[in-house]
Amino acid sequence: MKNYLEMLIEGKSLQEQEMEEAVQGIFAQEVSDSEIASFLTGLKSKGETAEEVSGLVKAIRKHALNFPKRIPDVLDNCGTGGDGSKSFNISTTSAFVIAGAGITVAKHGNRSVSSKTGSADVLEELGISLDFSPEETEEVLEQNGIAFLYAPHVHPKLKQIMKVRRDLKIPTIFNLIGPLTNPVQLDYQLLGIYRRDMLDKFAQVLANLNRKRAIVVNGAGGMDEASLAGENEMVIVTEGEIKRIKLLPEEVNLPVYDNDSIRGGDARDNADILLHVLKGKKGAYRDTVLMNAGLGIYTAGKAESILQGVELAAESIDSGRALSKLENLISLSKQNKKAVG
Repeated sequence: MKNYLEMLIEGKSLQEQEMEEAVQGIFAQEVSDSEIASFLTGLKSKGETAEEVSGLVKAIRKHALNFPKRIPDVLDNCGTGGDGSKSFNISTTSAFVIAGAGITVAKHGNRSVSSKTGSADVLEELGISLDFSPEETEEVLEQNGIAFLYAPHVHPKLKQIMKVRRDLKIPTIFNLIGPLTNPVQLDYQLLGIYRRDMLDKFAQVLANLNRKRAIVVNGAGGMDEASLAGENEMVIVTEGEIKRIKLLPEEVNLPVYDNDSIRGGDARDNADILLHVLKGKKGAYRDTVLMNAGLGIYTAGKAESILQGVELAAESIDSGRALSKLENLISLSKQNKKAVG
């Protein structure tokens, strides 16, 4: 670690393999809290490269719970959080709509960090279990086409790093990489990020992680989701090829809404919003979900355009399939709790 810290102090970047080795040392508990803090602040001061982020992510995934089964064509649509928009749980609601369109979704997520309610908070409020084992999760994915992976449960060895992060009280690369560390083998990924300057870098990381197709999006107003408030910047990664585009609501036949119109509340409020959307209630919440679920459906290759993805998202809701995915997951969670009890 001493050599890597010296490199960072000198402004030198680590190769992907060097980054993996440094993080392996942290997991092996060969490194003190102060060294971890110096490492994270050194990376932040220098500016993390795509290779460094890729190495960090690969090391974290190696130490996550093992999900051995290779389920084909799985997508995650987890965002980084941290945009301060106080919006409802857009990606969580969208995940059920994407699953209702016939795409397998392994939704990675956590409790609230910057907003009132994280994905884990709202799902727990709805009665969904946060502690399925890897084998149970894989079974749920095959049975229901959607499962939730609670980050602290699937990454039990991150406790020392998380403690240092809390003590530092400044944003580090760990504020951004959560969606990249999903331990399920993903083919597709829709990743919302609150920092527009990191779009290209994260697109390169997703290319390094061999996604068949991925989209990194920064929404109007700096949201970590696609927004109906104006212009969305996104980068599409297809088999390693990277293309940057802009997307406006009118291009996919959706109205414009101010970001204030999609504010959420506590876990109960956001659970109600999620249920209302999946039950077909019209308005800003639904249209925002249509945009984001449409992007997910397009990412997974189920639609030939984002517009068609939005149309398929509306079908998923209006047919009741999206709500059915939620109800099935709640039912499977009850069975899991009975089995544990």
